[in-house]
Amino acid sequence: MSLVSASFSQALIAAREAAGGQDFPKGSLYVVATPIGNLADLSLRALCVLERMDALACEDTRHTQSLLRAYGLERPNSALLAVHQHNEAEAAIGVIDRLAKGERIAYVSDAGTPAVSDPGARLVAAVQAAGHRVIPLPGASSVTALLSVAGVMAQEGVLSNGFTFVGFLPPKQAEREAALQTLAHEPRAFILLEAPHRIDDLAKALSVLGQRRVTVGRELTKQFEEVKTLPACDLVAWLGEKPQRSKGEFALLIHPPAKALGDGAENDLQNAENSKVLRLLLAELPLKTAVRLAVELTGSPRNELYELALQLKNEAN
Repeated sequence: MSLVSASFSQALIAAREAAGGQDFPKGSLYVVATPIGNLADLSLRALCVLERMDALACEDTRHTQSLLRAYGLERPNSALLAVHQHNEAEAAIGVIDRLAKGERIAYVSDAGTPAVSDPGARLVAAVQAAGHRVIPLPGASSVTALLSVAGVMAQEGVLSNGFTFVGFLPPKQAEREAALQTLAHEPRAFILLEAPHRIDDLAKALSVLGQRRVTVGRELTKQFEEVKTLPACDLVAWLGEKPQRSKGEFALLIHPPAKALGDGAENDLQNAENSKVLRLLLAELPLKTAVRLAVELTGSPRNELYELALQLKNEAN
């Protein structure tokens, strides 16, 4: 996680005041979302819960201890239980035993919302099967963070609403390519996650999607955060422009295709969208600035947008 210079002592006081009077049932598992990079994204309610728990189940106890220490919540090692992908089923038995004794236990993964491409799902299922309550504490998530800034718009009669969360594709090339061939026919937007050592391979694999737009979120919430929308076929070149672009954690949103009405209708639909965007921008901005922003918003080629902008300008005069 990124280092934050500000003191969090006031945050803990605020957390006690905001959530201290709420009910925190005993014998319950609290699934707590933690920051994905920016420590200041931890919620007041999460702070209050982390302070009150009898024990914390953690994907990595050392990582969680660092987070707790930043807020003055450092716990003895005996209060931190290792529950990760390699021991989750076995460790769940110990958690259930403690819940049966009336303890409150929180589960946290290394970053973001547990059980979303992170451990936690097996633990939750086991706890629920044992008859104990599971309480979610929502918070940071790279999935919803990227979706909120991607500008995905459903077009009635063409695109399905909603999105599909895929997470990490298989690491082996043949399996990854097979998965992408299936996803290429997905009518909704879909979200992928990727690690820095595989992002170049993923970018090459995604190039088969051609002009289908991709919004890349790199190092979300961190100091060097980047969000970029571009055609899938340009992703390899974009990553190669700067060495640092292949570093950090990635979330990628592949926008829906507009293919349901055929190629001609798809082009008409894209042109209509481009015209709408350009008209709005040209009303407030110079032509070149409007075109530059339209490229970012639509992912369409600059030359096409420039010619369309000139045509719209002439029609307005």
